[in-house]
Amino acid sequence: MAISYDHLNEWLYADWQGDQNLVSVQQGGHDLLRLLSQQHCHKVLNDNRHVAGMWSEAAEWAGKDWFPAMMAAGLRYFAWVYSPDVYSRLSTDLTLQFTQGSVVIATFDDVDTARAWLAQM
Repeated sequence: MAISYDHLNEWLYADWQGDQNLVSVQQGGHDLLRLLSQQHCHKVLNDNRHVAGMWSEAAEWAGKDWFPAMMAAGLRYFAWVYSPDVYSRLSTDLTLQFTQGSVVIATFDDVDTARAWLAQM
């Protein structure tokens, strides 16, 4: 995964790549949490267009542990771009079923729509 901070829009951009599993999702999640805290930003553009396969073993951890930690660090808006891979999409949806709290999470099929939404928040 590659993470960058978009200074113009003041959000983190996370570009996930390839097959994911519990370990890779936790590692990427911890990296995002650290950078969110460092940059004092409140928005994430989470791009899964290049993710393949099922990673549902990470869904409960992401929903119950990671999202609450991100919210505590200041996350308010999370734009999630779906993978075209049906199994990755199912893993995303499962994660969202486990997620509670005040963060606004929206899912998108393309990155341009996700960017436009996040820019309005």
